[in-house]
Amino acid sequence: MTMPNVKIGLVQTTCSASKEENLAKAVQKVREAAAKGAQIVCLQELFTSLYFCDVEAYENFKLAEPIPGPSTDVLGKVAAELGVVIIASLFEKRAEGLYHNTTAILDAD
Repeated sequence: MTMPNVKIGLVQTTCSASKEENLAKAVQKVREAAAKGAQIVCLQELFTSLYFCDVEAYENFKLAEPIPGPSTDVLGKVAAELGVVIIASLFEKRAEGLYHNTTAILDAD
C-alpha cells in the first residue's frame, strides 16, 4: 500500500517592526505556497515581529497576543479559503505574566 504524497511549503522571510506588515507578508507567502501545490505551510518562528528571543527586554512582552487572537483569526480565514493547513509560531499571552512561544495549527476546517 502506498501512502499519498503531501506537499509542504516552508516560509522564511525578512521581518520588520510592524506586526501588520509581517502578517501581510506571511499571508502572501502562504498564498504563493498554496498556488504551487502546498497542502501544509509552515511559517518561521515568531514571524509577526523581529526575532527577539536572544535578548531580555520588557518591551518585547508587548508583542504577545492571545490565541485565538488577531493573527490566528487572519490565518484561519486564509487556511479555510485556500484549503491548506498553516503552522504558525506566535508569541502567546495566555494570562498576565504568562507568555509562551506557541505553535498554532490552523486547519482548512
